[in-house]
Amino acid sequence: MNRLYDAGMDPARETIELCSYLHVHEDLVKKVRDAMPEEEELYSLADFFKVFADSTRIRILYVLLCSETCVCDIAQLLGMTQPAISHQLRILKQMNLVRARRDGKTVFYSLSDDHIASILRLGMEHIEE
Repeated sequence: MNRLYDAGMDPARETIELCSYLHVHEDLVKKVRDAMPEEEELYSLADFFKVFADSTRIRILYVLLCSETCVCDIAQLLGMTQPAISHQLRILKQMNLVRARRDGKTVFYSLSDDHIASILRLGMEHIEE
């Protein structure tokens, strides 16, 4: 059996097993190749998930999962400055994860749609298993 990683080097890691011999399943390869999105779409998907790799942005998204909120309230809830929150909100807005609504002098932020809420809930469900 070939091993990509020897678990003996790090007991916290499992061994990854490889095929004993090389044999390509052409029908499976064709099926998957036909279903695969274009490379540009996959890069966009990777960029989308990179946004979730920052704990501050995740915390902001969780605040917005609970309620539409202004920058002042988010800063208070997270113990951060308003400029720091605004910077992260700009990134989230550029990736279409949040939207803004002006009410007089106050700008309220919310999740852009139910997909974002679902991603957060599914991610939390996965790590809690």
